[in-house]
Amino acid sequence: MKKKLMMSWSTGKDSAWSLHQLQQKNEYELVGLFCTINKKFARTAMHAVRVELLQEQARQIGLPLDIIEIPYPCTNEQYAEIMEEFIDSIKARGVECCAFGDLFLGDIRDYRITQLQGTGIEPVFPLWGSPTDELGQQMIAGGLKTIITCVDPKQLDPSFVGREYTEQFLADLPESVDPCGENGEFHSFVYDAPIFKQPINVRVTEVVEREGFVFADVVSAEA
Repeated sequence: MKKKLMMSWSTGKDSAWSLHQLQQKNEYELVGLFCTINKKFARTAMHAVRVELLQEQARQIGLPLDIIEIPYPCTNEQYAEIMEEFIDSIKARGVECCAFGDLFLGDIRDYRITQLQGTGIEPVFPLWGSPTDELGQQMIAGGLKTIITCVDPKQLDPSFVGREYTEQFLADLPESVDPCGENGEFHSFVYDAPIFKQPINVRVTEVVEREGFVFADVVSAEA
């Protein structure tokens, strides 16, 4: 019997590539995606992607999407309570595993393990420990097409926001920046991938600075 698994979905490259890797295995039955969004702004957390584009990703993947609304501002206690309710709800639906796109940050991995401890739901980390320089190249060669939607200007020049995640992008990154942005240097939106039925036609509009981060607004090309 395959284990029923839900993917923690950020709209970005790491969760997309994690899902792609899971699809290659025969161990799991992929039953859905879940994503937290900022209720006030109707955008995904950190990546700041519009909800309608998140929903379009789920349609192209062909999996149900659970949207978890987080208030703004949100305390750690509020977040923990909301996630606990969500975990209880998916356990009742027979979900046995949750997958995450974490690469090497041990504190985040430990947090996820602790969050699921005692719930009966197993945490899965398909990309854990992958060398990020090689992983970035693999994603690009494998057909992942991604736009950088958020940059932390304390770690990376704002000129990188709105760019495509390509070999040239990787070549232009300072040595201090992780090739996959695992330290929070940048976040992304995937508009095409091997897991998509069709590419999502998008364009970048304005670039804004908010709360110490620089964001590129990605919208449907038809908008």
